[in-house]
Amino acid sequence: MTIPYPNIQPVPAIAPVTPPSGAPRPRVTFLGTGYLGATYAICYAELGYEVLGFDVDVDKIAKLNAGEVPIHEPGLDELLKRNLAAGRLRFSTDIAETAEFGDVHFICVGTPQRADGMGADLSYVEASVTSLAQHLTRKALIVGKSTVPVGTAEWVEQLVGKHTPADLGVEVAWSPEFLQEGFAVDDVLRPNRIVVGVKSEWANAMLYAAHKGVFDLAATEDREVPLVVTDFATAELVKVAANAFLATKISFINAMAEVCEASGGDVTQLARAIGYDPRIGNRFLQAGLGFGGACLPKDIRAFQARAQELGAGEALRFLHEVDLINLRRRTRVLQLAADLLGRRSGPAGPDFAGTRIAVLGATFKPNTDDVRDAPALAVAALLHKSGADVHVYDPQGTENARRVAPELTYEASVNDAVTGADLVCVLTEWADFRNADPIALGELVAGRKVVDGRNCLDSALWTQAGWEYRGMGRP
Repeated sequence: MTIPYPNIQPVPAIAPVTPPSGAPRPRVTFLGTGYLGATYAICYAELGYEVLGFDVDVDKIAKLNAGEVPIHEPGLDELLKRNLAAGRLRFSTDIAETAEFGDVHFICVGTPQRADGMGADLSYVEASVTSLAQHLTRKALIVGKSTVPVGTAEWVEQLVGKHTPADLGVEVAWSPEFLQEGFAVDDVLRPNRIVVGVKSEWANAMLYAAHKGVFDLAATEDREVPLVVTDFATAELVKVAANAFLATKISFINAMAEVCEASGGDVTQLARAIGYDPRIGNRFLQAGLGFGGACLPKDIRAFQARAQELGAGEALRFLHEVDLINLRRRTRVLQLAADLLGRRSGPAGPDFAGTRIAVLGATFKPNTDDVRDAPALAVAALLHKSGADVHVYDPQGTENARRVAPELTYEASVNDAVTGADLVCVLTEWADFRNADPIALGELVAGRKVVDGRNCLDSALWTQAGWEYRGMGRP
């Protein structure tokens, strides 16, 4: 039976369904135990579900089963150990075991940018779905969580139909994730909405049962979690549209920073003033080095590529400029550094030969160890390429950064990084950096010059301590 769309229910009321396994509530699996899959698997076990996480990476699975989280995410370590001990959670490299265990299988693999273009690489999705489908022996629901181009769910349905007997009745649904690194545990346990794209009442009921733990927790805390039940295409578009909107908002305020730099305005005061307008709001209006990470950059590019394939490329042409504004902020840091150090810029940019520069921050945002497309690390690499002796410190991302940019020098503390530095660049807004004592640091550096790439420092405090301060979009 086809259900009506859209159906938005602040307080869901869906008839219960018996899971195909016969268990009291659906057994859930998460295929792919990277940032997305590992976080969901651990948190769903915390909600009381029987959970199996699957991955082809033997070392990663061994670490998870030993109680070691392969990523830095606040609160996740404790939940992993607790739920392994309770017996609700385990991890496996056996796809046959995974297929036999689960009633609802969530696809959580990566969808990186293709090497030959801007589109998303769906090879991991294809491999996981095909492998799972070939081992299913009873009815099950396969649910996509990975961020994908619109139309992927229909393609996954075709893959499932090709690799499973029709009499099993295996169905497909889509339910995008909205995790923020550094806040992911709360985003799973206490989401601000749940979106599901389904084609049948059975799929809708199974997905509701798979989310009932979230709704029950909300009820005990006197909260509501809106549920949006819709079609495949809309469910797929929700995530990429949200990411495109956030990227646009960040690039808008960074475009205003460029105007402020040219006119003498202060983008921090500008952002505060327009943020008081409830139609605009103040979130994601912090001008600075721009966005990075594993999602926003590649997702807006894949969105443009897919729109072009669908004949709607003109509608998303503005996202190209969003991307360009974002990338320009990285070279702006080099310009500010050259200004402070008195280095002239030639056709190839400034020459920092003979200078020592401290870079505070390597991750794309605080409270994570993720350095994928991190603006801070990209700037550090540009400074090194321009001749500077670059010393980097990050509270959590050093080991990941070292693998990506081994040519840089990594230090064990803020003090070690800034000692003898001619310039300090604060490029990730970790609390350690925001709260650093500029007087104490001033005793360690060779020159009291600082570039605040995230506008996170108290400029008056640093100036009073004798530092030459440069922010992004600030006079």
